[in-house]
Amino acid sequence: MNHTARVLNGVEIAAQIKAEVAEEARVLTARGIVPGLAVVLVGHVAASEIYVRSKVKTCAELGIYSEMLTPPESVATEEMLELIAGLNARPEIDGILVQLPLPAHVDTRRLLEAIAPEKDVDGFHPINVGRLQSAASHGVQAGAALAPCTPAGIMEVLKRSGLPVAGKHAVVLGRSEIVGKPAAMMLLNASATVTVCHSKTVDIARYTRDADILVAAIGRPGFVTAEMVKPGATLIDVGINRVTDAAEVARFFPGDQARAAQFALRGSTLVGDIHPAAFALAGAYTPVPGGVGALTIAMLMHNTVLAAKARRGGAARNAQSADAHCESAVGKA
Repeated sequence: MNHTARVLNGVEIAAQIKAEVAEEARVLTARGIVPGLAVVLVGHVAASEIYVRSKVKTCAELGIYSEMLTPPESVATEEMLELIAGLNARPEIDGILVQLPLPAHVDTRRLLEAIAPEKDVDGFHPINVGRLQSAASHGVQAGAALAPCTPAGIMEVLKRSGLPVAGKHAVVLGRSEIVGKPAAMMLLNASATVTVCHSKTVDIARYTRDADILVAAIGRPGFVTAEMVKPGATLIDVGINRVTDAAEVARFFPGDQARAAQFALRGSTLVGDIHPAAFALAGAYTPVPGGVGALTIAMLMHNTVLAAKARRGGAARNAQSADAHCESAVGKA
């Protein structure tokens, strides 16, 4: 019996979310509220610079005001704290994002905790982490938490693809603060039964073979092999690993002429944490590239508009209410 796994196209889903965000931003702007995002990029890390430019470009496309602040690599923690305090105090800035990683001499934890929770569009502040944990089981937007962008993107892929989560066994590989832990919490909030595996887990395959939904976020190329996957499972591949060895490319993509041509042209290609051979067994899967990675910036934009609505939406509603009251009074006069 022939089986074709369903490809979960992250680019298409991201486009849907961006269109919704653009409409929300338009409505807010019509009420005199332009959502604002400040991105802080320390020093000159080529990959980070490309990523930040992409965020700023997306803001412009969706009607979100953005600023990029670029302190030198030598900046001290105290100077960074002053910069964050200034952004916290600015009413037109709804979201603050500090691009990681920071230089080793900067206290990353102090910096992230200094961001006002209501402007923490990365969802890393302890208050937002706590709100996510204490949320009732109502899915992605449960509670008032600003959720980390990549895990929130995973949940959007599942929801918008019509893939049920409640009652399913979800296995998360990885326990990072950025992806693994919040993804596990969001899946739990959506009523999945969740297992978290990590570097100290004994016999990981024992758990992955029982997963209805498998989220791989460990940063190890092709770690999950076909033998580790339950037939028909949904495979969510968060890994983005650059492969620069021709033998590795041949191992991951045997007979794939398009990948071979790409490697010959660029000297590298991307592979996720799940071996591509495992996708043939899946019921559905996210490709790399073009899967979960495409959702991260879209969810950042979503969080920025969400923060603007939470912070300043009340002011717009009050203004509208006052205008309506005045019109009513004039009509009665």
